[in-house]
Amino acid sequence: MLHTAVMFASSSEPGLFEALGVNWKLLVEQGIAFLILVWALAKFVYPTLIKSIDDRRNAIEAGLKEAKQSQEALEKAEAKVAELLEQARADADEVLARSHKEAAVMVADAETKAKARAEQIVVDARSQLAVEVSKARQELKNETIKLVAAATEHVIGEKLDERKDASLIKAGLEKERK
Repeated sequence: MLHTAVMFASSSEPGLFEALGVNWKLLVEQGIAFLILVWALAKFVYPTLIKSIDDRRNAIEAGLKEAKQSQEALEKAEAKVAELLEQARADADEVLARSHKEAAVMVADAETKAKARAEQIVVDARSQLAVEVSKARQELKNETIKLVAAATEHVIGEKLDERKDASLIKAGLEKERK
């Protein structure tokens, strides 16, 4: 009985799709149009769109790869610069130390030369002084001899010849030294 009631209801009442206001013919036409649209999109649009997306993805990946390579090159360059700066600092320190040593050697050499020159000046001055003292003594001796000769001549009242005068002076000087 239930079965007959359902059959009876389906023949006299409209169907579910008809109750919802769906037209089968229009639905089939729209389905075919949708399938044609999907086919046209799949045939003409999607390949181009997918190719563009793939190209864009490849370009982005290539850009990322290049950026990574650039970053690595930058890091290597920075490391190289740091190494070169370190080497330059070490070289500068070495040059500075060497120049300090050379300056110290030059100062010591100049001091040695100045000291030697000062000593030579002192030796020369002493030698010159000794020569001048010797000359002064000789002149003093000659003057003394002349004064003694003049005094003797004055005391004795006669002029002595040079040999007699010299022998008297010499004898007189030797007496005083003893």
